[in-house]
Amino acid sequence: MNKNRVLVGLGAVALSLALAACGSNSGKSGDKTLHVTLQDEPMTIDPNKATDVNSASMLLQSYEGLYTYDANNKLKPGVATKVVKPTNHGLTYTFNLRQDAKWSNGDPVTAQDFVYSFQRTVDPKTKAQFASYYANFKNFDAIQAGKMAPSKLGVKALGKYKLQVTLAKQMPWFNDIAASKYLPLNEKAVNKYGAKYGTSADKAVYNGPYKVADWTGTNNSWNYVKNNNYWNKKNVKIQTVKVTVTKDQNTAVNMFNSGDVQETTVNGQYVRQNSNNKNLKTHLLGRLQYLYFNNKKAKTNSENLRQALSYVTDRQQLTSQVLQDGSKPALSAVIRGDQQDPATGKDMATSVGNLLPTDVTKAKQYWAKYLKETGKKTATFNLLTDDTDEDKNVGQYLQSTIEKELKGAKVTLTSIPHAQHVARDFAGQFDLNLTGWTTNWLDSADFLSLAQKGNTVNFTNWSDPTFNKLMTTQAGQTGQTRYDTLAKADKYLMKVKGFVPLYQPAESKLVSSKVGGLNYSLLNEAQYQYAYWK
Repeated sequence: MNKNRVLVGLGAVALSLALAACGSNSGKSGDKTLHVTLQDEPMTIDPNKATDVNSASMLLQSYEGLYTYDANNKLKPGVATKVVKPTNHGLTYTFNLRQDAKWSNGDPVTAQDFVYSFQRTVDPKTKAQFASYYANFKNFDAIQAGKMAPSKLGVKALGKYKLQVTLAKQMPWFNDIAASKYLPLNEKAVNKYGAKYGTSADKAVYNGPYKVADWTGTNNSWNYVKNNNYWNKKNVKIQTVKVTVTKDQNTAVNMFNSGDVQETTVNGQYVRQNSNNKNLKTHLLGRLQYLYFNNKKAKTNSENLRQALSYVTDRQQLTSQVLQDGSKPALSAVIRGDQQDPATGKDMATSVGNLLPTDVTKAKQYWAKYLKETGKKTATFNLLTDDTDEDKNVGQYLQSTIEKELKGAKVTLTSIPHAQHVARDFAGQFDLNLTGWTTNWLDSADFLSLAQKGNTVNFTNWSDPTFNKLMTTQAGQTGQTRYDTLAKADKYLMKVKGFVPLYQPAESKLVSSKVGGLNYSLLNEAQYQYAYWK
């Protein structure tokens, strides 16, 4: 998965509505630096190894796949010359690549660069956490099991600028992944830097609109500098984008008000108090925040516990009173806007209804069953969160609610930097885990698979034969039949609470009125290649 965390500060602040104009008016607009913020540190700029939203933000600006998105977040050709239709019953994609695409080191971007990147990702030696993006490729399972060489993956270069992908089963979401995750790699550069590739700005090469500069791998600010080898460089208006990691909302807003940044994320009370501000842009994210339970530990491997914590949580109160930023209560494991019913066009999330009601009476009943099964009168759980204001505030809300309503329950909080949190996720070092998943395509299977056996990001180690069968079945289906199976899987997962969804986050940005071209969607952050000074 792209272990994508949207890390948004939740400081409760009451600040002036007067938002300053941004940037100096001297010099050509292309020479003026755009200043933006990011909510936390990225981990890598190696596209085969990136697992978090902050790394994904870097990759969005500096790499380009077969497809990309235009200024209005509509799919369009990237390195490929056109968006192609699959042949062979939806299993074969053949791409002609543009011959003017180059790497930042001057090398041409070739079909072999995609072949190398795809094979490197699925190679078990790479230990790519999101090799599963290639799960539908021919021979993927055998490669992951060590029974075939990575060179047998269903991808090959038919020529220097011609690429062919062969699938084992159809991927309705292929185009979105081709735009966001199926990125090329320059093999020469990877061989040069070895395991250090992507650990700092100078140990990577780029084929996107910007190069990353001045990132050491640990510092809190860096630059995106226009890539003069980018094939579409003439349409990149702003030469340099300065990024500063800013976790605290007070700091971020003050920087915006003083004109030090032109784009920053805000939330919570600030959003509520400034909802009519013309500089404020709010949109729902293609993301789900949820609670994971460690099923390798006896005290947290309990459906009664999962049911109790789900029923005791008032998601409406959480979003309207704690978050206060436009986030919506989760209705199920599927977010709003993710998938439509082919027959009716209705959204799956709203069609299946609210499968996560609040019922304190039921919560107490399940809690009593939990205590009985454990043979104890009390239980203490540690809740792992990021060290951002948002995560800490949500954690504190859950802590107070659980301890207030469930007699004998005690929750301690551990809030740590994002990179450390991710490491503990994969190591299984948690009782309860406040985490999130940001999708890269609009299809409910992505969120539902978070609870599926064999998914490398199913940190719970929860496995249910009925649910697994439904997910396996839908993978071989198409159209209405597949949709119906996915809806059934969603309902079943929420019935047994394989994990506990909490809310679909919204993101609010302060954007200077002096800057245009910054647009957002369920799938995408703003692409700075489209930004311009008004």
